[in-house]
Amino acid sequence: MTASPCAADGGSSAAVLVRTTLQLELRFKSSRLTGGGGEEQEARKVRMTIGRLSEITGVPASAIRYWERHGLLPEPERQGGQRRYPPEAAERITVLRKCQQAGLTLVEIGEFQREQSRREAMIRAKIVEIEQRMVDLDHAHQLLTHALRCGEEDIVRCPKFREQMAAWQSAEPAP
Repeated sequence: MTASPCAADGGSSAAVLVRTTLQLELRFKSSRLTGGGGEEQEARKVRMTIGRLSEITGVPASAIRYWERHGLLPEPERQGGQRRYPPEAAERITVLRKCQQAGLTLVEIGEFQREQSRREAMIRAKIVEIEQRMVDLDHAHQLLTHALRCGEEDIVRCPKFREQMAAWQSAEPAP
């Protein structure tokens, strides 16, 4: 807003506020007049800084840089020395986080991102490991549920608990 003297009162000290509105028109599609290459320019416009990528994924920038150094994220392009990430980087980070939550190590995540023939052996071994963890968790659940209901002072002396432990040991594969 700008103030201007009021002409009606002969330029006295009273002022009238004049409101001005600025309207901007944004064009995101390239024009045929630009001579091509517009799609590449548009792709660069939507690239984000590491701070923005960190913000939208909830992953610290230090983790993003770490994953880059270890080849789990592709190196981003740089503009003025700053990393600039395409929208797909957020999707890849989501996959990395899910892989971590599934218990994959960084080496396994690296294998997971390779071509199918190279990742199959790792995936099969991980499935076996996860299935064993599921059995172990089921046993832990049974143990804790029984311990809540058991009236024995020492749970190890409980006959039902001892029976269950014997059954678990006989069901385990030999090393």
